[in-house]
Amino acid sequence: MNPPSWLSTDVSRETLERLSIYVDLIEKWNPKINLVSKASLIGIWDRHIWDSAQIQDIGIEGELWADFGSGGGMPAIILAIFAKEITPDRRFHLVESDQRKCAFLRTAIREIGLNAEVSASRIEELAPLKANVVSARALTDLNGLLGFFEHHAAKGGVGLFPKGETWEKEIEQAQEFWSFRYEEFSSKTNPSAAILKIEEIVRV
Repeated sequence: MNPPSWLSTDVSRETLERLSIYVDLIEKWNPKINLVSKASLIGIWDRHIWDSAQIQDIGIEGELWADFGSGGGMPAIILAIFAKEITPDRRFHLVESDQRKCAFLRTAIREIGLNAEVSASRIEELAPLKANVVSARALTDLNGLLGFFEHHAAKGGVGLFPKGETWEKEIEQAQEFWSFRYEEFSSKTNPSAAILKIEEIVRV
């Protein structure tokens, strides 16, 4: 599968091979633990791989990247695959409460050789990670995500949250409880969706 023309980040042959290994693992494990829906499995490259990879184009810095509700590994595993060549010192910490999905994530990390670890835990029960970057895809609304961010982000940390067509409403609702600066990046895979870059988060 060739990368889409809109993806700014170069995709080397080695990165493409690692992404293919990851897709093969999902297809192998999915019948048992439902990592992605059957419908989205058919178009997994566009629906999940490149949809997650576009976050790499935003160009965020930071040594420790925490991903919450990691599920089948989107976007964290995909971003860790890109980081293996682009920012090899970056570490990923995936947090997932489902033990079976944690087993899958650890298998993917081991077989692909990623700089990542998995915590089988509820997000709110985990000791503060002090992450430079916090991400979550399809986990909860922005208000809830900012609560997790407050607990786990390092000072000066950045949140990156892919959101669907209701992203503007979620920002309005979150602003009732939080003060923050945000920038939206239109999704390349869904014109109604956006990736929100959130900074300077303070509870009001």
